[in-house]
Amino acid sequence: MKSFACGDVVPGCTASWVSSTDDEILVLVARHASTVHGLDTVSPEMAQSITDRIVVVS
Repeated sequence: MKSFACGDVVPGCTASWVSSTDDEILVLVARHASTVHGLDTVSPEMAQSITDRIVVVS
């Protein structure tokens, strides 16, 4: 399993996700970015920043 915390990219945000793949996390984070942070698109740089902070969890 893998995990990502939005607060690692957006200080103060407490949202986090656990999923089996990076791609699944990116889909969930993109939806969150749109609904909570008002971002219509996730730039390649932002996607890379997210991917760089995804960690493997037990």
